[in-house]
Amino acid sequence: MSANTRDAGEIAVAFTRVLRGAGVRVPTSSTIAFGEALAELGVDHRDHTYWAGRATLVRRPEDIELYDRAFAVFWEHAAANTIFELTEEEEIQLVVDSDDEDDDGDTPDEADPSDEPTIELRFSATEILRRKDFADYSPTELEQAQQLMSRLRLAGSPRRSLRLTSADSRTARPDLRRTVRAAMRAHGEPMRRHYLQPSTRPRRLVLLLDVSGSMEPYARALIRFVHAAVAGRQKVEAFALGTRLTRITRELASRDPDEAVSRAAVAVADYGGGTRLGDGLRIFNDEWGQRGMARGAIVVVLSDGWDRGDPEVLAEQMQRLQRVAYKLIWVNPLKVTPGYAPLARGMAAALPFVDEFVEGHSIDAIEHLADVIATP
Repeated sequence: MSANTRDAGEIAVAFTRVLRGAGVRVPTSSTIAFGEALAELGVDHRDHTYWAGRATLVRRPEDIELYDRAFAVFWEHAAANTIFELTEEEEIQLVVDSDDEDDDGDTPDEADPSDEPTIELRFSATEILRRKDFADYSPTELEQAQQLMSRLRLAGSPRRSLRLTSADSRTARPDLRRTVRAAMRAHGEPMRRHYLQPSTRPRRLVLLLDVSGSMEPYARALIRFVHAAVAGRQKVEAFALGTRLTRITRELASRDPDEAVSRAAVAVADYGGGTRLGDGLRIFNDEWGQRGMARGAIVVVLSDGWDRGDPEVLAEQMQRLQRVAYKLIWVNPLKVTPGYAPLARGMAAALPFVDEFVEGHSIDAIEHLADVIATP
């Protein structure tokens, strides 16, 4: 293994899951410390990796033996370069010997079945994939990520509707029809009174995805998230932002993700080109936003903020959009970068009008975005 090709954090998380499966208690702070140690020492030398884990992950003397056995199996898999290529959960079995007695000479075929306990350690590439940066995904990992994203349930905070529904408790609105029907079943006596209350309905979700050249490493994964949102629930609108604005809701409505993404790619003529976020948002506000699509909706802009247009135009259009939207969220995949600051002209112009500014570089970040969308 090479430190240049294997992220220390991914190795730390994977090995921590192995230890926890063996019954070793490993707090999150120890996992972080192990990852930091690997980042400093590298993972080219077995002894360095062993002692980095021994010093940070083992908190009780009785766990040392389990740690040694787990590390031996884990290092063997890591050295074979298989732990990072798993597509489904793999099981590792470690036999814990009850004593240190020598073999009595029986061959495996002649030996009696052993009653010694077996520890089953399980680790999954899914956990590594959830934290991996979208820019580092392979085509196979994109397909796996699509499956994870399809399980997301994007439910915005509910809004009150003009429609009325039955109430479980007393309100100021009597339900005369149900009350009379109940009275007829009781020979005309209004034994039970029924009431009405305003119903709720989910808010519309509007997704604006930046498909410019600077977003290309992330757009190929985020377009699959947008598809999962459109195909998974009603009242979702999707647009592509580049040098122009393209509505892609109909193209992404197909249940087949590959077909949907292909149709969207054909519809978006400026994919991988420049970015004029301000002009794109102006068209959205004029043609769709203020006519009702964004009014009271949750609007999500997925962009790194790099813009070739006038930042004053972007700021003006963001302000217009914020006035009509219920919540305005900006998702920036670069936000996770250590020392990141919104210095790009477009990002700096838009940020004052954003209600939530979140990361968007991984599946974990997208799941956090789903929580932000659901929060009133």
